[in-house]
Amino acid sequence: MAGYRKLGKTADQRRALLRGLVTDTLKYGKIETTVYRAKETKRLVDKMITLGKKNDLAAKRRALSYIYDEATVYKLFDEIAPKYENRKGGYTRLVRLGTRRGDGAETAILELVEE
Repeated sequence: MAGYRKLGKTADQRRALLRGLVTDTLKYGKIETTVYRAKETKRLVDKMITLGKKNDLAAKRRALSYIYDEATVYKLFDEIAPKYENRKGGYTRLVRLGTRRGDGAETAILELVEE
């Protein structure tokens, strides 16, 4: 199976998890989560920023249908996407932190790249 990771969840749970992680990444600028969740979220955040660079009505409606918070969508289109206007990709950075103490899961920080 190529294309995405299942993350040990059913399709609707996985979709809700990723939507929440994408929303939080765009809202706060960075999140701390497991490496595999961060890798999947990175793909989707990059797609949302590319959508924000288009800055038309159809793109805003697509972003509003995916991102939970309406204020975060406006932040994406007004603040985040214009910063990356001259950048062709790679809007996020994944920094590995090590293992989590409780269960030994490998953790990472997913953050937006500052120029």
